[in-house]
Amino acid sequence: MTVHFIGAGPGAADLITLRGRDLIAACPVCLYAGSLVPEALLSHCPEGAQIVNTAPMSLDEIMEIIAKAHENGHDVARLHSGDLSVWSAMGEQLRRLRQLEIPYDVTPGVPSFAAAAAALETELTLPGVVQSLVLTRTSGRATAMPENETLANFARTGATLAIHLSVHVLGKVIDELTPHYGADCPVAVVYRATWPDERVVRATLGTLAHELGEELGRTALILVGHALGNDDFEESRLYAGDYDRRYRPVGTEPRFPEEK
Repeated sequence: MTVHFIGAGPGAADLITLRGRDLIAACPVCLYAGSLVPEALLSHCPEGAQIVNTAPMSLDEIMEIIAKAHENGHDVARLHSGDLSVWSAMGEQLRRLRQLEIPYDVTPGVPSFAAAAAALETELTLPGVVQSLVLTRTSGRATAMPENETLANFARTGATLAIHLSVHVLGKVIDELTPHYGADCPVAVVYRATWPDERVVRATLGTLAHELGEELGRTALILVGHALGNDDFEESRLYAGDYDRRYRPVGTEPRFPEEK
């Protein structure tokens, strides 16, 4: 058997990879984080599958179910929201599985920052403006931030920031970023991107507290940087006519399918 860790995407049930969908359909056991994974994804489970919401469970309880599935030779679909590479608590589960010598694999998903950027219809890196994106968060009850990983340190780079799990300390975020980006720097808060109740608030660091009004849930993502809503940027050299590419040397005419 294999435990398939699957990124379930940011919320919309159709924002899952074909591989992820097919793995869910092939597994007689499905564990999902019910507080963040849409139940519509469970429609892909085979008839009679054991479906378990792990939201109220401890790590030990989750591992007991996986170990039982291993004993019975049943593949497990383990669904986490967004993508598994950040803030998924996958690492501690993989460590337990290695100790138990239970096979696993990982299928990526659409991350929340990408869903938020799509909701804003914007590119987070623009030529001549910014070429880096920092995914970060502030300290929380479950996980503290390392000493050097501060918003101020990241802000000094001028990169676009995607700040997760931090809307509840919005004042702190604004205070730490404003000296580096300026009060007129564009900012957006995207709440539950791709869900039916998605909400988008656009503002600047100087106006965000007023524009946001009531506090949103912690699943809201804060995006900060001069790439947001910016039309004053250089065009990429990638598509310039005089740019010599490996696959399209200068002077090569584009070819189109022959008309029938």
